[in-house]
Amino acid sequence: MAAPVQESPEPQRCAFFVLRKKRSCKMIVGKGKRFCGEHAAMEEGSGSRRIVCPLDPKHTVSEDKLQKHLKKCNSREKPKPVYYVEDANSGSGDEADSTEEVSLSERSPGELLCLMEKLQSVCRDLQCELEEQVLSHAALQEELNNPKNGESAHKHLRQQSSILAHMAALGLLRGRRCFVEFGAGRGKLSHWIREALKDQPELQLLLVERSSTRFKVDGKHADAGAEFERLQVDIQHLDLSRVPLLQEKSLSVVGVGKHLCGAATDLALRCLLGNPHHSARGEPPLKRSKPSAPDSPSAPPSHPSPPASHSPAVVGLTVALCCHHRCQWKHYVGKDFFTERGLGERHFSAFCRMSSWATCGYRPANQSAESTEPANQGAEQKDCDRAEEEHEPAEATDAMNEFLSPTERERVGRLCKLLIDRGRLHFLQDKGFTGRLVRYASSKVTLENVLLTAVPTAPAGQEQ
Repeated sequence: MAAPVQESPEPQRCAFFVLRKKRSCKMIVGKGKRFCGEHAAMEEGSGSRRIVCPLDPKHTVSEDKLQKHLKKCNSREKPKPVYYVEDANSGSGDEADSTEEVSLSERSPGELLCLMEKLQSVCRDLQCELEEQVLSHAALQEELNNPKNGESAHKHLRQQSSILAHMAALGLLRGRRCFVEFGAGRGKLSHWIREALKDQPELQLLLVERSSTRFKVDGKHADAGAEFERLQVDIQHLDLSRVPLLQEKSLSVVGVGKHLCGAATDLALRCLLGNPHHSARGEPPLKRSKPSAPDSPSAPPSHPSPPASHSPAVVGLTVALCCHHRCQWKHYVGKDFFTERGLGERHFSAFCRMSSWATCGYRPANQSAESTEPANQGAEQKDCDRAEEEHEPAEATDAMNEFLSPTERERVGRLCKLLIDRGRLHFLQDKGFTGRLVRYASSKVTLENVLLTAVPTAPAGQEQ
């Protein structure tokens, strides 16, 4: 059955009524037309029929214009940028015959109990209680006090404020640096870094996001002193040493991220420190030009040469962790930490799934139906709420329901998260960094409230 047609759409807008969105299509129509190209089939006496685009089934194209469309379709394969290196941060590559994953519901109660006993044994020597340090940065104070912000927006602002305050406490929040935001999305964290450092010199912000994103905030800073650059690439294939911006400007790099899902955290750590030439280094020295007399016969002619590829100096990172159930053994940086404790891929896979127990029992069943947000909340906020849905646990029910209380399940889930994160700290230590895990926000703000920070380890006798 054809979709209903709105008789009085907005001027110059398509008259096709989108049932799913409960509004008319907002595409602009051609002169004398009632429908846009996507819905041209609704037009009486329309010519060629519409077919699904072979590159992206989310849109259609006129059959007689298919070849022309394929050359300009946004989903066409585009030339790879210079910083794209296939599987640059994937891992050691020794998982060709990876063990097939087994869900918790397919495991027997006895097997699950053995896994829990192993987990308890390994975690016995680990500090299981993380310190809570909820901080706040002055750059966000005005926005935090803005009554126009709803509950969801306020929740994100409090997290961003605490992340910036932790960066400042570590001495990472300063000018003459390039802040690389992994999984940047709309770039809100980079926006607040810029606001906090708007008077600082040589501030660069590099936003890494694999998908096209709506409501990007970097566009608001087009005329600002800080330079925003967005790289649309999967972290798995990003080689920072090949990014032109980092080649041209010898700036120290600070890695940041807010709710960097599962394996994305490991990919980001490999991207920053996985290269054999990457290490914990201090600030690069300022470049000084050597004066030479222009008429001196000994002075060779000046010819510009392409910048040499080099690994940037990484001086720290601050990453809010989440979604450990989405981690993958192939990309995990803490394999040595696991193997030293007699653990392998099977244990890792099970612990990743069990980690969802730390959060899966909290969301009320009717939360999605009820909302405390104002009915007229903006599109930006709704888009932010949809992004949060991606952090939902993948497996919330299993055989353990029969003999584990919700409190015990939560404790086991948090132990699994802790073990996975300890492996990441072990990786950072091997790279010459001192890492730390803290609870940067209240559990009432977010259940994924653990922040991973790291700075280069200070030499003996020298303050950090």
